[in-house]
Amino acid sequence: MQKQPYIVVLAGGIGSKFWPYSRNNYPKQFLDILGTGRTLLQMTFDRFVKLSDPEHFLVVTNQMYVDIVKEQLPDISASQILAEPLRRNTATCVAYASYKIKRADPDARVILTPSDHLVLDEISFQRKIKQGLAEAEHHHRLIAIGIEPNRPETGYGYIQYKEGANVGALKKVKTFTEKPNAKLAETFLESGDFVWNSGMFVWKNASIIKAFEKQMPEVAEVFEEGHHFYGTEKEYEFVKRAYSLVKNVSLDYGIMEKSEDVYLLKSNFGWSDLGSWMSVHQIKERDEDNNVVDANAVLYDTTNSYIKVSPKKLVVVHGLDNYLINETENVILICKLDAEKKFKEFVSDAKSKGEDFI
Repeated sequence: MQKQPYIVVLAGGIGSKFWPYSRNNYPKQFLDILGTGRTLLQMTFDRFVKLSDPEHFLVVTNQMYVDIVKEQLPDISASQILAEPLRRNTATCVAYASYKIKRADPDARVILTPSDHLVLDEISFQRKIKQGLAEAEHHHRLIAIGIEPNRPETGYGYIQYKEGANVGALKKVKTFTEKPNAKLAETFLESGDFVWNSGMFVWKNASIIKAFEKQMPEVAEVFEEGHHFYGTEKEYEFVKRAYSLVKNVSLDYGIMEKSEDVYLLKSNFGWSDLGSWMSVHQIKERDEDNNVVDANAVLYDTTNSYIKVSPKKLVVVHGLDNYLINETENVILICKLDAEKKFKEFVSDAKSKGEDFI
């Protein structure tokens, strides 16, 4: 009987596109965005604990969020929370987790997942992940879970696969593309050989270690040196030094775009990356005018909007279409619902007014 896989959960993001609800000190993954009574991190744990026991989880997060993770995931131990001293992007997160797992279990299988996504069809999801684990047993394959697109979405990354280069249920990956503009997204959809990049991957730990050694040898060398520190009281001191030595590089750019061993498993299990207010608007219950109303509100001639305000206040809205109104603590935000590309500017300018606003 095969051992259970390790679940590596990436939970260090700041969720700026959900500002002002998501704040630097309490970002999106630790919030109950969907009103289920469970935060996005907890929902991720609930989803994967059906595939592996709690002791096989590793949560990679910023040092400032460690106590929040402990509070929200009481079933995992402090040693399973990998505290990052600096933000160094996903390649570094994955290297840290992979080399720590290598010391614990050289033969481990690994599922990598973001902490803040939604899966609606969990039966199909589990079936697809188990299929990925089986396929990952061979030839150092790195398997990306791709989502069959149903619209020209500009908020997601895309993976292109090679037609006719199938290996069983897998497709050979050709390119990774960051979030495209609307015209390019239309082209991707029409071509039929692109899927959405879910950010979930499946592999043998030895396979991703081999990829780091080949594609990012400087990172591999740094984290290999930590072998005797992982799982000891000196681990964090080592990690602080390691993070100061590596560059800020994404996993897609550092490994996936360069490796010849990357394959795609096409999937369709009701996935959303919940990357913006607009993406949540698309899945939440809406009224007859396509509004999401999470407030004590009276609406007149208002359509396609999202109103989220404390129920202690009455909100009266007139004549808006495609707007977001959000009040959280000391910030009121009113903007176009689809203005996600403006949020970095919003947050930057709010910071100039004071750290308390971000």
